Amino acid sequence: DKINTLTTIQKVTSGSTPEVANFVDQLYKSIITAGTFKAASMKVAEASKAIENAQRDLNISFVNELALIFDRMGIDTNEVLEAAGTKWNFLPLRPGLVGGHCIGVDPYYLTYKSEQLGYAPDVILSGRKVNDTMGTHIAQRILSLLKKKQQSIEQSKALVLGITFKENCPDIRNSRVVDVVRELQKEGVQVDVYDPQAQPDEVQKTFGISLIESIQHTYQAIVL
Repeated sequence: DKINTLTTIQKVTSGSTPEVANFVDQLYKSIITAGTFKAASMKVAEASKAIENAQRDLNISFVNELALIFDRMGIDTNEVLEAAGTKWNFLPLRPGLVGGHCIGVDPYYLTYKSEQLGYAPDVILSGRKVNDTMGTHIAQRILSLLKKKQQSIEQSKALVLGITFKENCPDIRNSRVVDVVRELQKEGVQVDVYDPQAQPDEVQKTFGISLIESIQHTYQAIVL
């Protein structure tokens, strides 16, 4: 992110004692031009971070669920979102995969503690459930498009462009692209994965997927 950099984002600080909290706060103030927010306790600081990502997860799960609904209605989800986006207070989110080491993970910290204390966090877990199904949904849409083109699924070859959890980065942690690959393979599609950003050894070790070094074949489907 070239705009929201370390120094331009207000930093939430805290510490195990008032003295440590002040020390940490002053340390960050020395470099954070946007300033700091000293939380009342370490629990408050950690909880604030957890709900930042849980909120994003829930917002994305809403548009993902809309995509699942509109797909069944034969409506283009992006066209619907574009129309709704004409309103000043509409959140401009898009459906897709939710991976990475923050948004798809932090909600589980919150729900784990909640369940320990005897409360079932239905809303948060519902969002996680929707987002975790999107890889399968995307793969099924691809299979449906292949069938419409009268392509034999077992004889089809698909190219997946990108294995990292988001575009233009080398990070593969908790990448949900793998869900798309696995679902297509399960149905008999031969899948090649190309991503010059990712480290081939790391992808092989983590997912058991061998990245191709160059694109030289003809494919019946390309997934970007």
